Amino acid sequence: MAASASSFPASTVPLAPEDPLFGLSTAYRADNHKDKVDLGVGAYRDDNAKPWVLPVVKKAEEILRSDPELNHEYLPITGLPAFTSAAANVILGADSPALKEKRVTSVQTISGTGAVHLGALFLSKFFRRPSSQPVYLSNPTWANHNQIFSNVSLPIATYPYFHPSTKGLDSDGMLSAIRSAPKGSIILLHACAHNPTGVDPTRDQWKTIATVIRTRGHFPFFDCAYQGFASGNLANDAWALRYFISEGFELCVAQSFAKNFGLYGERAGCFHFVTPPGSDAQDTTRRISSQLAILQRSEISNPPIHGARIASLILNDGKLFAEWEDNLRTMSGRVIDMRRALRKKLESMGTPGTWKHITDQIGMFSFTGLNELQVQKLREDAHVYMTKNGRISMAGLPSSS
Repeated sequence: MAASASSFPASTVPLAPEDPLFGLSTAYRADNHKDKVDLGVGAYRDDNAKPWVLPVVKKAEEILRSDPELNHEYLPITGLPAFTSAAANVILGADSPALKEKRVTSVQTISGTGAVHLGALFLSKFFRRPSSQPVYLSNPTWANHNQIFSNVSLPIATYPYFHPSTKGLDSDGMLSAIRSAPKGSIILLHACAHNPTGVDPTRDQWKTIATVIRTRGHFPFFDCAYQGFASGNLANDAWALRYFISEGFELCVAQSFAKNFGLYGERAGCFHFVTPPGSDAQDTTRRISSQLAILQRSEISNPPIHGARIASLILNDGKLFAEWEDNLRTMSGRVIDMRRALRKKLESMGTPGTWKHITDQIGMFSFTGLNELQVQKLREDAHVYMTKNGRISMAGLPSSS
């Protein structure tokens, strides 16, 4: 057979770079050193550095397995209703004025990534941006944010977030950038446990952020991947989002159940759109809901069922819900303990620099302040693996290290 040229040469389809996080995991697995430590993984690990299936999830799976009526039929386009309604209650609060006034539409998604994508796709299609206003992402942010918004042709800009010298929030830089952004820009905000820095605004700072966003007519887009996992308290971790809603903002929310349920591979998430209060709020909600369903249908037809069933069963059962909250406190408590232990160890060893930021930051990740050369040195000499920017997963650190 004669050879023929592909219609997709390297000039039009170049070889894509390897995803840095998955590349890091590959390098870790290839390392045969007995004391190697993986601090790059974005998943909870127990004190033996092993995956932890939440006890409440095991119970839910047993209940589902024993259900003779269980089948594998398609879900509705927008997902399992018992799951999406319970998910909205958890993140918005059961007493949310938006829920009471029926100003919320919810769609089950392929975890938080799918929720961000569905929101980005909806905004790219329907959000009026006469001046091609960009989406503003924190600098730094979860790396996938950039690609998700770029893939739907929304231009990206950034606002300062992490202050290298204080290793805390660059509040002045953040507010200045949001003030100077073109009116009507989309501002992506991490609801809690900012990834990758572990730095969250205080409640007073959140109030100031909300004021600036309202003054400039921006649209807030919350990404929430760590509710309950950050502080161990569901309401505390959702405070910023709930505050914005109480102030009458129109906004959307991407919600993930990967971290707080340990359902990483089940891809259980939700996208919520909240319309502002007004006489036409319910009509607006119905219209937006109809368009989200059309987008969902063309993307995935309908979402996966297993993870949603597990989460729904737990969220809608009082005893299981209470046990889930206890599991959340176990995970968040271990992370907090490891922060304290790491800081204490670094200070007792006289490690150059200050390490207060390790305990000031919150959630799964910490921005250590280490540079790329130091990160590489740790990998070569101590077989400790972390991302090039010095971000470590506190959940991957065993006390034996």
